[in-house]
Amino acid sequence: MTLGAGTPVPAAAETVAVGTIRADAADDPEIWVDPTDPTRAVILGTDKQAGLYAYRLDGSVLDFIPDGRLNNVDLRGGFETPWGERVLVAASDRGRMGAALYLMHPSTFELTPWGVVPLDLSEPYGLCVGRRGGDFLVFVNSTDGQVRQLAVSAGADGSLQAREERRFSVPTQPEGCVMDDARGRLYLGEEVAGIWRFDTAASGPAEGRLIEPAPSERLVPDVEGLTLLHEADGASWLIASSQGDGAFAVYRADGPELVYRGRFSVYPANGVDAVTGTDGVAALGGPVGPYGSGLVVMQDDADTEGESLQSRRERQNFKLVDWAEVRGALGL
Repeated sequence: MTLGAGTPVPAAAETVAVGTIRADAADDPEIWVDPTDPTRAVILGTDKQAGLYAYRLDGSVLDFIPDGRLNNVDLRGGFETPWGERVLVAASDRGRMGAALYLMHPSTFELTPWGVVPLDLSEPYGLCVGRRGGDFLVFVNSTDGQVRQLAVSAGADGSLQAREERRFSVPTQPEGCVMDDARGRLYLGEEVAGIWRFDTAASGPAEGRLIEPAPSERLVPDVEGLTLLHEADGASWLIASSQGDGAFAVYRADGPELVYRGRFSVYPANGVDAVTGTDGVAALGGPVGPYGSGLVVMQDDADTEGESLQSRRERQNFKLVDWAEVRGALGL
C-alpha cells in the first residue's frame, strides 16, 4: 500500500524521524498552542521503544525525554500547581505498567517528569486526557479491553495525586481515545470493531455504545488514533485513523450523533512522502503557527519515498497537514 484510499490531501511538513530504527516505533502525537500567542506551538510524539519527543512546527526536535516504552500521549493546559499553571501531559507506559505524567512549562516548553500512576492493567496501551469542569481526567486502556478513568491533581506540595473514578471495558483490544470536554463524551476505538462512545461521569456504571462499527466502507481495521478538532464557529470534527487502507474518516461531532462527512489520505507534497499504515493522529483547530485554520498531525509508518515493508521497519515519523486542505478536499 503506497497511497491511502481516501480523498487526497497534500502533506505540508514532517518531523525528524524518531530515534529507534528497524522497529515499529513512532506511535502517537499531540499538539499544544499558546492560547495567547498562536505562533508558539509544540508537537509531542512518542517513540514507543524509547520515550517522548517535543518537536517544533518545522519538524525539528525541541526536546527528548528517554523515558521508556511510552505508547499514547495526550495533554490539557491550565493545570494548577503550586508553581503556577502548567500543561498536564500524560502517556501510557508499558514498561512501568501505568500512566506516566509530565508537567510542561507553557513559556519554555520544558517537560518535567512528574510521576507514574501504577495501574492493574495487563498492558497499558491507549491513553487520553480530558477536563470535566475543574477536574482533569486521564483514561488508560489495556490490550484486554479494560479501561481505567482517573482524576488527577497536584497536592499542596506539588505531589502527584491520582484517584480512580471508574473502570469499564470493551470486548476486544482498544487503543485510540479522545474526550470531548464540552459535551462530556469519551470516544474509544476498539481496533477490530469500531468506535464506542461513553459518558465521563465521576461515578456509576459507564454508559457506552458502539456508534460506528467496523469493518465498513468508512473504517478498515485496525481503528487506531482518534482526535477532535474544534472550530471557533462551534463545529467539532472527529477524525479516526483507518489503518487498514491508510485513510482518515471525518465526522461532524457537535450534534447528538456523529455525522460522517468523508475520508482523506495524505499524499506526497512539499518534499514530504505519503502517510501509510497510519497509527496515532492529533488535531487542533484555529491558528497554529502558519496553519490559520488548524493543524492535523499523524504517525507515518514509513518515512521514505519507497513505502516497502523493509522501509517501514527502518524509520518512522509524524506528518503535518493543513486543516484548510482537508476542509477543501471534503467540502466541509
